[in-house]
Amino acid sequence: MKLIDTHAHLYSSKFTNDCQESVQRAIEAGVERIYLPNVSSKTTDAMNAVVSAFPNHCFPMIGLHPCNVDALYQSEVDHIASELATGKYVAVGETGLDYYHDLTFKEQQKEALRQQITMAKEFQLPIALHTRESFDDSFDLIAEQNDESLTGVFHCFTGSVEDAKKIQSLGGFYVGIGGVATFKNSNLKTVLPEVPLEMIVLETDAPYLAPTPYRGKRNESAYLTEIAKCVAAIKEITIEELAERTTENALKLYKDQESARQKSA
Repeated sequence: MKLIDTHAHLYSSKFTNDCQESVQRAIEAGVERIYLPNVSSKTTDAMNAVVSAFPNHCFPMIGLHPCNVDALYQSEVDHIASELATGKYVAVGETGLDYYHDLTFKEQQKEALRQQITMAKEFQLPIALHTRESFDDSFDLIAEQNDESLTGVFHCFTGSVEDAKKIQSLGGFYVGIGGVATFKNSNLKTVLPEVPLEMIVLETDAPYLAPTPYRGKRNESAYLTEIAKCVAAIKEITIEELAERTTENALKLYKDQESARQKSA
């Protein structure tokens, strides 16, 4: 059984003491690929160090997380453009909007997202979207620029059936399902049966949002198996089928970008 973790911050300081061991545990658990979203210029080098250590298993994105947007966001966006020119990244992200923590730079978040959507289209890369308490605005900004060249993932999806249908209407977009699906009172237990399997990719968001039975502890990519078991049960299919289909979805989204990155290395 092979799995793909489409979103994990393995360069986080939470992994300072055992990053390599955590990647090895993931590989042993059947997680053959791990996609690493960037959050700002301050994390680019650490992320790429993990990729260098595991070039066949870890793949980098480049982006600006909305919680890292401030009045000087343009320099961060310029950093993304410079990095994208190297050809070594497989996606633009993690980007998006976050209205949970702080609304001080709401308009700057939107402009930063607009520019990153434009870059995703220019470089023909998928985009990884953070949409905490901001789904409608995030969707609208994607829809404004959407065309056949734009693809991506609505990371950490916890929305409604209606939200999933809106994402499906975009074409070429997936929902990233993680540890929240395993939580006792998660709405995903009633939403996921209505979401087509061809729209689903799996993720951990490590070190955050560890699935049951690890909830409250540091998350890691090896725990993707727990998420897969839960989603398979919700969809009433075998874990083997769930693994096969979600792996196919992730490879469809990222395989061309991986090839380009490897050629440029």
